[in-house]
Amino acid sequence: MDFSEVSGWRLMESSVVCRQVGCGNVITTSGGPLIRKREGRVIYKCTGKESTIRECDSRKRSTSCYARNYIDVTCSESVRLVDGAGFCSGRLEVKSSQSWVSVCESDFDQQDAEVVCRELGCGVPVDLQGGLYGEGEGQTWDKEFQCKGNETRLLDCDTSDRKNNICLPGHTVGLNCSEPDNVRLVGEASRCAGRVELYHQEEWRIVGIEDINLYGKYVSAVVCRQLGCGTTISVLPGNRRTGTSVYCNGSEPGLRECSTWISDEYRMYIEPQVFTVICSDLLVQPDFYLTDSMGGVSRSHQGPEIFRGYSFTITCSTQPQYPGGSFLFTFPGSNRTQTQTQPAVNHSAVFLFPAADDSHQGNYRCVYNNYVFSHNFSSESQLLFLTITASPHPAFIIRHVIVLLILLTVIITSCLNYKSTRGQKRVNRVSSMDLHVSTNVIEMVSLDSRTDAGPGEETAVQETE
Repeated sequence: MDFSEVSGWRLMESSVVCRQVGCGNVITTSGGPLIRKREGRVIYKCTGKESTIRECDSRKRSTSCYARNYIDVTCSESVRLVDGAGFCSGRLEVKSSQSWVSVCESDFDQQDAEVVCRELGCGVPVDLQGGLYGEGEGQTWDKEFQCKGNETRLLDCDTSDRKNNICLPGHTVGLNCSEPDNVRLVGEASRCAGRVELYHQEEWRIVGIEDINLYGKYVSAVVCRQLGCGTTISVLPGNRRTGTSVYCNGSEPGLRECSTWISDEYRMYIEPQVFTVICSDLLVQPDFYLTDSMGGVSRSHQGPEIFRGYSFTITCSTQPQYPGGSFLFTFPGSNRTQTQTQPAVNHSAVFLFPAADDSHQGNYRCVYNNYVFSHNFSSESQLLFLTITASPHPAFIIRHVIVLLILLTVIITSCLNYKSTRGQKRVNRVSSMDLHVSTNVIEMVSLDSRTDAGPGEETAVQETE
């Protein structure tokens, strides 16, 4: 088949090609860079179940176009995941003697799953469960895998004989790996907004779209989904061109499942336009913490407790992504849930409760709101359940008394040690002065004696000395 005439290449077509050549899952697929004008092109449309590419529907367009001249498909060699939603999920099968067999759940563990996900170019294992993607046909793998977790391929792992030669129905390995960390949004304060970049051949490449108005919503939906950033809010065209173009239908789990065309020469003809994606989870989740100035907060296995009549403060805060914004604070009241709103000052807001009573028991939550990129965004904190208790628990009182006694003991001991040290220094200083004075007195007496004595007596004194 002349791949120079292939257009509209997608995951399904790549999967059929890997199956046709006897390989496993699709690892990567891309196209370019040889571009020349051709009279017509062939468009293939596969369901993914075909045995060869010739079994797919095809039609030839007679209009002239600049065809993208080659498709580069990389397949796994001896491991594959089948009947899943994308590259990184499905029932595990291993190639044995030119045929594909399923693996029994009892012969496979988490470390084995890490090797499989890595071999297929995916992220970490998310879900490992028997029967998750149905039963395989024919025999199952006759060995038990014993991977250490750092192997490159599953068949590089040690194996041992199976303890049980029978794999019961519902126990063939089904595996979900996370999407690879090969997509990012850059240029904005949030990881969920920015210019799209794709990691390809050991470098990050800026991604463009041929027609943003037509394909932008599909590509951005896949990007936001893969990054765990919610849904698409807007797609903003940029003023740059790039040699990397991507096409998605919007249902792919990750950008790797989309059609990707990479070539610096490619933009000479098609000129994919750089774009910025804004996802719904733009703002990070706010935090909030409970403080008090009277020692009225205690901790139990059910969460924080406030003693009735004590004051307490709840502070809502968020990371410094964007300036401004406000915090909507919800808390229990006497009859219904109440709310307060305060502007974010230094990315935080403080809510004071002068005296706790029974109406304050319940759930508390902070919601951070901000207007960014001409849209309103919000992010909710986790719930905090606060319990109001009648009086301090004995254990709480004892603990505080013990702490106070320890502090008092440390202070008294420090004072005594300080006074003792000062007293010892003073005694030593006085003793040194007395000794110095005594020495001077003795020397003076000796000189006086020499002065009063006659010549003969002075000689006698010197002899005596």
